[in-house]
Amino acid sequence: MPTTHSSRSKTLNAYAKRFQQLKADLAQIEYFSKGTLLARMVRCGKPQCACAKDPSKRHGPYYEWTYKARGKTVTVRVTVRLAPEAAPLFRAAARQYRKLKTILNRMETLSRQALGKLAKDPSSRSSI
Repeated sequence: MPTTHSSRSKTLNAYAKRFQQLKADLAQIEYFSKGTLLARMVRCGKPQCACAKDPSKRHGPYYEWTYKARGKTVTVRVTVRLAPEAAPLFRAAARQYRKLKTILNRMETLSRQALGKLAKDPSSRSSI
């Protein structure tokens, strides 16, 4: 059954409304960064230290922020003084980054769907 102009218009209006909602979601994004915050327990290297023999006695946690830049892994040690307080900040930034990527992916999918409809119906292009 052929799609009528009215149903295409309703579909395009629905796409436009959803796209505007996603744009509003973008405005809610806080500071973001790709990456992962790791808490590492390490051996100090002294043979007589308990950490050398017992993994449960290792030192730490020491926090590291790891992310990819230009195809390489970058690791930044978060300073010991700030680490416990900074950990939630870095974790929140990573969550915001994932949220940003999700919103952008949804916007792209929606855009492809709308563009497909617009390409089939030249008369509806004036609504862009």
